[in-house]
Amino acid sequence: MGGDYDITKLYIRDYLSYDCACGVEDAVREMEHVIDVSYDPVNFLLTVKSHKGMVKPEDIKQAVLKRGISSEMMKSPHEMAKMEHEAMKRAKPGEPMKHDHHAMMEADMKRRFLVSLIFTVPVLILSPTIQKWLGFQIPEFIGSQLLLFLLSSVIVFYGGLVFYRGALKSLRNRFFDMNVLVSIAVIAGYLFSVGSTFFFEAIDFYWEISTLVLFLLFGHWMEMKAVRGASGALKELVKLIPPTANLVKDGEIVEVPTSDLNVSDLVLVRPGGKVPIDGVVVEGETNVNEAMITGESKPVNKKEGDEVIGGTINAEGAIKVRVTKTGEDTALSQIIKLVQDAMVSKPKTQKLADRAAHYLTLTAIFVGAGTFAFWWGVAGREIVYALTLAITVIVIACPHALGLAIPTVTSISTTMAAKRGVLVKNANALELSKELNTVVFDKTGTLTKGEFGVTDVIQLGDWNEKKILETAASVELNSEHIIAKGIVKKAQDEGLRNKEVKQFMAIPGKGAEAVVGKDEVYIGNANLMRDLKIGLEEHEDVVSKLSSQGKTVVYIATKRKLKGLIALADLIRDESREVVNELQSLGVESAMLTGDNRQTAAYVAKELGLSTFFAEVLPEQKADKIKELQSQGKKTAMVGDGINDAPALVQADVGVAIGAGTDVAVESADVVLVKNDPRDVSKLVNLSKKTMQKMRENLLWATGYNAAAIPMAAGILSPFNIVLRPEWAALIMATSSIIVVVNALLLRRTKL
Repeated sequence: MGGDYDITKLYIRDYLSYDCACGVEDAVREMEHVIDVSYDPVNFLLTVKSHKGMVKPEDIKQAVLKRGISSEMMKSPHEMAKMEHEAMKRAKPGEPMKHDHHAMMEADMKRRFLVSLIFTVPVLILSPTIQKWLGFQIPEFIGSQLLLFLLSSVIVFYGGLVFYRGALKSLRNRFFDMNVLVSIAVIAGYLFSVGSTFFFEAIDFYWEISTLVLFLLFGHWMEMKAVRGASGALKELVKLIPPTANLVKDGEIVEVPTSDLNVSDLVLVRPGGKVPIDGVVVEGETNVNEAMITGESKPVNKKEGDEVIGGTINAEGAIKVRVTKTGEDTALSQIIKLVQDAMVSKPKTQKLADRAAHYLTLTAIFVGAGTFAFWWGVAGREIVYALTLAITVIVIACPHALGLAIPTVTSISTTMAAKRGVLVKNANALELSKELNTVVFDKTGTLTKGEFGVTDVIQLGDWNEKKILETAASVELNSEHIIAKGIVKKAQDEGLRNKEVKQFMAIPGKGAEAVVGKDEVYIGNANLMRDLKIGLEEHEDVVSKLSSQGKTVVYIATKRKLKGLIALADLIRDESREVVNELQSLGVESAMLTGDNRQTAAYVAKELGLSTFFAEVLPEQKADKIKELQSQGKKTAMVGDGINDAPALVQADVGVAIGAGTDVAVESADVVLVKNDPRDVSKLVNLSKKTMQKMRENLLWATGYNAAAIPMAAGILSPFNIVLRPEWAALIMATSSIIVVVNALLLRRTKL
C-alpha cells in the first residue's frame, strides 16, 4: 500500500494467454473505485490499483472468478520462501511441485500430447487419403471406419479438451481468440467426419483434425515451458531467503523458520552460512559476500555496529546479529517488490498472430455460416453440398499457417542464437532488439570479470618486482580472502615458486603477518602499516594515482621498512572493448552502470572509450536510470549479472544477462549470453533484424493465403465450375503450413 491507494496482487492459478487476459483486466476495471489493472502473463500476477480502503481483495477474486478464472492472494516473499523450500523437500524427481499450478498444467499438456501422438499414428495409417498419397493400401475390414472414428474421438475429446475450455473462458470474457478458432475448426471437421461415416457420402477429416490437435498440443506445451521458465526470476530471488535461522535464546542455539524472526531477536551466523535477515552485528568480525545483493565484487568487512543484509553469505568468522527488519521491510523483499513492479509495468507488445486470429475467427464463422445459408437457402443446392462448402471454409481457415508463422521463426532463430552463445528467453526481445539505440552495461561481472586481479607491482625498496610478488603470494597462500586469491593467482600465472612460510597469522580487517625465510613480512592495508609505525608520506603520490583508477593497494613490508606495493582491481574483459566498437558500428551507443565510486567508474569508462556512465548507483536506483534513458525516447537494453540488476533488466526494453551471473539475473533477463561473451549483444541485434523480416513474410503469407483461400472455399468460383472440395482445402492448408516452415528454415543461412 502507498499514498491514497491500495495495491492488491493476485496470483492467477489458471493459464491465460495475453489476449484472453485483456478480458480479465476489463472485468476488474469495471469495478467501482478501481483505478488501474495490469496482468503479467509471465508471472501470472494480476495487480490492481484502487482507492484506499474502498475495494476488498475478496471482491476482486470474485470478479475474476465470474470469468471462470481462479486466483489467490500473492504471498509475501518469506511465505513464498518457506513454501518453496518445503516443496523442494517433498518433490519427487521429474515431477512438478504440488503448489506450482502452472507446472502441473504443463505436465498435463505434455501428457495429452503423448497420448494423442499414440492414437494419431494408427489414424494416419487407416486414413484412405494418407494411403493414397503414400502409395499403399490396407484392405478394408469390418469395423475399420468405426475404429477410425473411435481413435479420432479420443484425440478430439481428450487432446482437444484444453482448447475447448480455453474457448469457453474466452467467450465468457467476451473475446475471440485462437482457442475459439481452433475449437470451431476441430469440432467442425470432427462432426463432418462423423456425418460422412454414419449419415452421408463425403470425404472425412479424421487424419487432418488428429494431426491438427497433435501439433497444437505440442506448440502449447512448448509455449507453457517457455512462459514458466521466464517466470522463475521471483522464485530465484525468494530462494535467497534462508529457510531457517539460528536463534540465540537463553544462551542456547535454536533453529527456527526465518519467517518467525522478530525485530530485536539475536541470531548466530556461522562461517559459510547465509545471513538470514537484515540486522546489525553485535558480536564478532567477518567478511561478507554481498555480490548477490549489491553487486560488490569483493567481500565487505563487517564488525560490531555494521549492518548486514539478509541473503548475503558470511565468508569467514562467526557473528551474532540483532534483527532490525523483518518481512516486507527487508532489503531482499524490497528488491523482489521492485522486480514485480517492473514486470507488471513493462509495456507489452501486441501479438500480431493472435490479433489476426481473432479477426480470422469472426471471418470464418460469418463466411462459413453465410456459405451454408447461401447455397442451401438461396441457391437451392443440396444440404450436403452446402455443408461441404461451409466445412471447407472452416477447415481452410484453420490457423495452422497463422499459428506456425511466428513460433517457427522464433524456434529457428533462438536455436541459431543458442549455437552462437546467445540464449533468447523472450520472443519480444527479438522484435525489440532491432530498434535498440542504447545498451547499458553493468560494470562488475559484465564489462569486468567480477574478480580481483593484480594490475601493478611497484618496487619501493631493495626487493625487485618478482620477489615482492613471490613473497606476497607465499604468505597469502594461507588466506581465503579474495585479494589474497588474486595475488596468488598472479604468482601462479607468472610461474613463481612458493617460499616456506612460518608463523602465519591473519590480522582481521588489516592483513596478515608471517615469517618468510629470515624476514618477518607484513602484508595488508595502510592501517596495518601505521600500526607498524612505517611512514607512507613519501609514497602518497603513487598510492593516490592507483586509488584514483579504482584500484585496491596492498602494502608489503618487513618489520620496519616498506618493500613494495601491489595494486589490484576488477579486471576489464578483453571482449568489452570489442563489443563497444561493434555496437558503435551498428549505430548503438554503449553506456555503463555501476555502484562503484566515480573515480573507479571514470577509469573503466576511459579505458573502454565510453562517454556515458552512471556511478554510485544503489540497487533500487538502477531501474530508475533505465527509465531515465527511456524517457528520452531511447530503446534501451540492460546487460548485467547481479541480483541487484534484476529490476533494471526487467525494466529495460531488452534485458541481457551474462551467463556466468547469478540465477536471478539469468531468469530476469530476456536474453542470456551463455558463453559469457558481451560481444554477442551485437549478434543479437543483427539476428533480430533478420528474424523480424521472416516474421513479417510469414504473417503476410498466412493472412494473404486466408484472404484468397476463404472466398474460393466459399464457392466464389463455382460459376466457372471450380469448386474447392474439402480434401483439397485440407491439402492447401497443410501446404500453407509447410511454406511458412520452409521460409523460417531459410533463416539458417543468415550469417551473424
